[in-house]
Amino acid sequence: MAFALGHLTVVDLTQVMAGPYCCQLLGDLGADVIKVEPVGRGDATRQATGHRLPQGESAAFVAVNRNKRSIALDLKSDAGREAFYRLVRDADVVVESFRPGVAAKLGVDYPSLRAVNERIVYASISGFGQTGPYAQRPGYDLIAQAMSGVMSVTGDADGEPVKCGVPVADMSAGLFCAVGILSACLSREVTGQGQAVDTSLYDAALALSIWETSELWATGEAPGRLGSAHRVNAPYQALPTRDGYLTIGANNDRLWRRLCDVLGRDDLLADDRFTTNSERVRLRDVLAAELTTTLKERDTDDWVDALLDAGVPAGPIQDYRQSCEDPHTLAREMVVEMDHPTEGTVRALGIPIKLSDTPGQVRRTAPSLGEHTDELLKAAGCTESEIATLRAEGAVG
Repeated sequence: MAFALGHLTVVDLTQVMAGPYCCQLLGDLGADVIKVEPVGRGDATRQATGHRLPQGESAAFVAVNRNKRSIALDLKSDAGREAFYRLVRDADVVVESFRPGVAAKLGVDYPSLRAVNERIVYASISGFGQTGPYAQRPGYDLIAQAMSGVMSVTGDADGEPVKCGVPVADMSAGLFCAVGILSACLSREVTGQGQAVDTSLYDAALALSIWETSELWATGEAPGRLGSAHRVNAPYQALPTRDGYLTIGANNDRLWRRLCDVLGRDDLLADDRFTTNSERVRLRDVLAAELTTTLKERDTDDWVDALLDAGVPAGPIQDYRQSCEDPHTLAREMVVEMDHPTEGTVRALGIPIKLSDTPGQVRRTAPSLGEHTDELLKAAGCTESEIATLRAEGAVG
């Protein structure tokens, strides 16, 4: 099978979440991803406390490290670093997630690797980026959400700031980094030269704040929390039913009229308070209360069916068990199964990018630590005796 990125070799120096996710995305689309891990302990996620599969594997590690080969190297040793340089000579991309300055101390920063391979695309993911007054601060998804403003607009209007339920800073930083890498690779086709790519959790979280910053600059006021409601449309939010919650997107006058018709609420159409969208937004809480009195008369599924039949966008609020078992999820191949050497069959999320001619594929599960060390070193030109010496010195594992 032909893969979109089958020509690309990526060296993954990252750990935990954002970087591994970025490299997994590239691997899913066909890139040969070489995961470089510290000898002995590997990626910190392997050892982290958290959910584990039945035989003890870290569920988080398995989730973001498929389609990779693992090599264990001691980058603090001269021999381990030289082995790393051998990998870089034939690579296209290096991705790292050290705090700014650490890569230089290890001799694996962009200037050092550019001297080894002038075509290398060198991507860095950090908490706050390679420049700026916060560059040296430790960066976590929680901190990025807090400082970027995301937490200030998440949660109920009268409640406390709340972290997004999914790690949006981590995930979006990985996505933006993948876009930057592919852009730099396209540029290299023209210039013949690689370049550095700099992304951060902070920048990524802020970059997602399109509606919120537009409101700030339009009104001069920092936006607040709205729960599930939309900033410029109403009704567009989650509302309770008799047995749960649904979401409704009646975000224009045509859909508003259809919604009132389905609910049998002609009185709301005649109500001067709700004549225009701007008025419905201004009185969204009053409107929500009115809609709730009717929605609580029937179950979620009944309302969703009736609304969809009338052409009103609507859907139930599902937990992850429900969404992962949803027939649409399965039809879109967004749940896949992988054969793990110790855990047997494990499930994971599928590939969200669907390409018609060069589709991605889950080719292998997350590797064990150093599983491909010998294979990769031999491909880089090392002899068996050289590999044995490196292992004896503790430079590889």
